[in-house]
Amino acid sequence: MISNSEGKPLRLLMIGDIVGRSGRRAVKETIPLLQKEGDFDFVIANGENAAGGLGITRKVADELFSCNVDVITTGNHVWSKKEIHSFISREERLIRPANFPPGVPGVGGNVFLTKNNLKIAVINLAGRTFMPALDCPFRKADELVLKLSGLTKLIVVDFHAEATSEKVALGWHLAGRV
Repeated sequence: MISNSEGKPLRLLMIGDIVGRSGRRAVKETIPLLQKEGDFDFVIANGENAAGGLGITRKVADELFSCNVDVITTGNHVWSKKEIHSFISREERLIRPANFPPGVPGVGGNVFLTKNNLKIAVINLAGRTFMPALDCPFRKADELVLKLSGLTKLIVVDFHAEATSEKVALGWHLAGRV
């Protein structure tokens, strides 16, 4: 078990795909209710469909960050709003799948600090089954886990994929390492 600086179990909240205004409203209303039971050390949310049900904008990302979301992960719809191209290059808390081709704006993983100053790495990957062709998520996961494990032992992976079998396979592939 990983503990925070107070010796209590680390409380991590991971929110699945936030879709449109109703999804953002649910985040805004639900996080405070959940925090009544105890504050979260770190909050990760998938926001790739948070703007109008497809894509994300700077305004929407800022809205989610204001709801105590620490990191926003994305997926294949991240580029649906053109304005995100310049913003994702500057905002380290908004990450895109790491297995996009080289030269794509933004980063696919990073190390962050929890509220209790623990280092946590977040990796974002996209699957290839029933999805656009990308670099191998298994190889990219191996590369990033090797790199980030030297910085922290706390590594979380958001794998945006369609096929359950691919999700399970990556889970087994990374078992004991993330």
